[in-house]
Order: sequence, then C-alpha cells, then structure tokens
Amino acid sequence: MDEGRGWYSRGYLPHIDSAGRTQFLTWRLDDALPAHVVQKWKLELGILTDEKKKAELMRRIEAYCDAGHGSCVLKDPRAARAAQDVLLRLHIDLYKLHAWVIMPNHVHALLTPNVDVSLAEVLKRVKGASSREVNLAVKRSGQLWEADYFDRLIRNPEHYRAVANYIEWNPVKAKLAPDPKLWAWSSANPENQRRLEEKS
Repeated sequence: MDEGRGWYSRGYLPHIDSAGRTQFLTWRLDDALPAHVVQKWKLELGILTDEKKKAELMRRIEAYCDAGHGSCVLKDPRAARAAQDVLLRLHIDLYKLHAWVIMPNHVHALLTPNVDVSLAEVLKRVKGASSREVNLAVKRSGQLWEADYFDRLIRNPEHYRAVANYIEWNPVKAKLAPDPKLWAWSSANPENQRRLEEKS
C-alpha cells in the first residue's frame, strides 16, 4: 500500500504526493512546449520562492499551450475521445474524478486519489494507458506525453470551485468553444457528466 510520499521532485518541479487529498493536475503533450523555453523561464524566475516560481511557471506554460503550439494530437476527436475514455475508465478504481478537460495539447484534471494510491501511480497509469490508446486511435507511435506534470493541492472549497471553473472554461478562454457545455471533451459537457455519474 502506497500512502503517498510527501514532497518529491523528478528534476523538473517539486510535487506533493499526499494520498486521498484532492489535486489539480496538468500534463501536456511531449512536443507542446520546447525544453529551452521552460529553461529560459526558470532562469528568469530564479529569484522567486518555489511556490511563486511554480505558480508563475504554470501561468506561462498555460498561456503557451493555449496558443496551440506543437502537434496538438488531441485536436483529433479520436485522440481526445481515447484520452477522455481512459480518465473516465479509471474513475473509482484509482481516484474520484471531479472535473477535467482535454485540450489540443494538454489535459487538466481535478481529482482525489484513492487513499491507497499515490499521485505518482495515478499519473503513471493514466498517462501510460492514454498514450497507448491515443497512439492506436490515430495510428501514431512514440512518446505522447511530456515526462513531468504540474500538481497543486486543493486548499479549501473556494479553491476547489475556482479550479473546477478554470478547468471547464479553458476551451472558451482558448477560443475553441463559445460555451463550456459545448466542448465534447470536458466535465462541463452534460453527456460526460452523465457518463461520470453512471460510473460512480
């Protein structure tokens, strides 16, 4: 049984692996953001505290990804459907999924890992399964996801609501849909909410 391991780093950003705690997660396609761009930003942000650096880095990465850089494999409905199906399939078995969105080159999820499952295990399973299924769906091969991810613990109910709202409005902010409910790859979509409730 893995009850989480507290703070750790995979050489990119520090993570907090706290089993049973609700987390805001973001992971992106391997080609969505060149490493040299991130390195440049890290140098620019070097004087900030770790928490401020992480927040500003995430803000910059979000803006860059929302601009649609990289191959945007998940823009293909077959790829987006495959990634979303994995998220929904692992709901209950690994975590409780609260909100999500599949964007053309990244994914946001608000979820609570089961108490006997570490955050690292959640990401390993989700990214591994979705990589296989997306590659199969669009007949591609090779690495799909960037190795690391962003995570942020949810502090309180207000933070939870703000994050869920942010996730579901991301397609509107990126000018991909006029209304969150119209984005087919999100928890804001009524059909997806129905699928989630059926699984719960």
